[in-house]
Amino acid sequence: MHLPLPPPPLLLLLAAVAAATTTFRPDWNRLQGLARARVETCGGQLNRLKEVKAFVTQDIPLYHNLAMRHLPGADPELVLLGHRFEELERIPLSDMTREEINALVQELGFYRKASPDEPVPPEYLRAPARPAGGTPDHADL
Repeated sequence: MHLPLPPPPLLLLLAAVAAATTTFRPDWNRLQGLARARVETCGGQLNRLKEVKAFVTQDIPLYHNLAMRHLPGADPELVLLGHRFEELERIPLSDMTREEINALVQELGFYRKASPDEPVPPEYLRAPARPAGGTPDHADL
């Protein structure tokens, strides 16, 4: 009888690193009716998370229908909300880079302005909400 050899330690380490750095993928079936979002975090937590802090302080003001909410002791999360402010999903942000968070928010359909005081074009006023019965941008939505 011949038993298979265990994987080399380097291969196990690479698999663990790949699993830990996987970007969050939203469950599009749960996100029907997505209308707005907020980032919940504690200021003290932001001091140790430079990537998330940069997103919160520099990028959130550029997004329409995306707000910041300070909660004492909270780890940073993106909270996706429906039309009646019902919670659809929570996405942890601690392990994401600023670029990954921006890509996710844009993939979710949030409109990004060039400057905080720029007006939002009429077609994006309800973004990221999609009209009822409209064709979704994602085949699995």
